[in-house]
Amino acid sequence: MWSRIRFLIVKEFKQLSRDKKMRGIVFVAPILQILILGYAADMDVYRVPLAVYDQDRGVRARELVAEFVKSDYFRQVEQAASPADLDAAFASGRAEINLTIPRGFTADLEAGRTASIQLAADGSNSSSASIALSYASSIVADYSSRVGAVHASGGAPVLSAAVRVWYNPDLRTRLFMIPGVLALLLMMFTLILTSLAVVKEKELGTMEQLIVTPLRSAELIIGKLAPFVIVSFVIVLLVVNAAGLIFGIWPRGSVALLVALCGVFILSTLGLGLFVSSIAANQQQAMFFSIFFFMFPMTILSGFVFPIENMPPFVQAITLVLPLRYFFVIIRGIYLKGSDLSVLWPQVLPLLGIGLAVIVFSILRFKKRLD
Repeated sequence: MWSRIRFLIVKEFKQLSRDKKMRGIVFVAPILQILILGYAADMDVYRVPLAVYDQDRGVRARELVAEFVKSDYFRQVEQAASPADLDAAFASGRAEINLTIPRGFTADLEAGRTASIQLAADGSNSSSASIALSYASSIVADYSSRVGAVHASGGAPVLSAAVRVWYNPDLRTRLFMIPGVLALLLMMFTLILTSLAVVKEKELGTMEQLIVTPLRSAELIIGKLAPFVIVSFVIVLLVVNAAGLIFGIWPRGSVALLVALCGVFILSTLGLGLFVSSIAANQQQAMFFSIFFFMFPMTILSGFVFPIENMPPFVQAITLVLPLRYFFVIIRGIYLKGSDLSVLWPQVLPLLGIGLAVIVFSILRFKKRLD
């Protein structure tokens, strides 16, 4: 049995080695994807254009503006002379954040009274605007704490909170995104490559030749899937090393555990690829089914783009059957928190259950196609 499977695996690797385009897809594309997505998939904002309308022109007002400018988050592009100048800065796109400091700002702070300012953001890009406003609010809060501003009503010190962020202290989007990119790449390559490889056998007429060989159905499936399991682990190691060497992002937890749980995730994606190959008549259909019925919905609903907690309850229920949902929690836990199996088992068990169910169903479906 194993000798027959071994010959089929060797045949698959020979076929892969002779296909130059496939070699590029398997070994070059993951590095290009991690480069492109690693640099592009960054929702952090830096050097946001800032317009300032300073009606006070006092020492405290200049200090506050200096706090904005000396940070990496803002750069002053205009000193407005009137509210109309601020509106023009927004309308022309020169500024994304407007800061208005009213008259008496310095006097109020020096006298221990509460001083107010106005921050306005260009909401045409709501994501960048909300992030920039959070940065601005943090700068104002830090400045207020340092100068000892007080409430107007009772003279009590302004309440300041000591905020700590664990695992990603600088809230860098890249630390959040790149582990997710690894999961997406693994899903994309295993699902698409598996479905295309099997369908290609049908198109070339070689599937019938394999069926009439002494290979049993189980041996044929193992022989077809085993090379993609090996290639998948190669992709994992390539992406992990690329993320570490290029972006300095290495797993805080066990790399061995990461690779092992990638294998659990691969069960479901290989099973889906095998299922697609059983219903697709050609490679175009296989690509369509893989992307629009599996990859796109899983990417949207897995928490990679939108928080699952913000979705309606019936959509959250749908996400419970998506393997990518659990794998994102696992991979980010290992990368950012250094989590081990004692922490991750609530995610590993459903992922393993879904993977086994999908692969068994797909094998049964594939066997029916062989009959």
